[in-house]
Amino acid sequence: MIDKKLIPVNGLKKEPFSGSHRGMRYLFQGDDGKSSTTFTVFIYPEPWCFEQTPDEKKESAVFPLTEEGMDQAVAWLWERYDADRERWSDAEKEMMYTVKKAD
Repeated sequence: MIDKKLIPVNGLKKEPFSGSHRGMRYLFQGDDGKSSTTFTVFIYPEPWCFEQTPDEKKESAVFPLTEEGMDQAVAWLWERYDADRERWSDAEKEMMYTVKKAD
């Protein structure tokens, strides 16, 4: 899903990082700009961007802005993906339908 090497820990103080894996989107975001000591990871279903996804469809967890915190965040992503595979699979299928429908 994600290799923590792709996200420099201190980079989250400047810019959020987002991606997706088989129907589950995620967003890593520093909590206080350049003075961040924590970051929040949000997960939400395809197909929409973070801003267009209703809040009730989002989940989040907060982690320390350290290498260990990044390990915890990646483990949490895998845990949430495995715990709700059907939800993400359905979202992935819906995304394909939404794209096809837009044509």
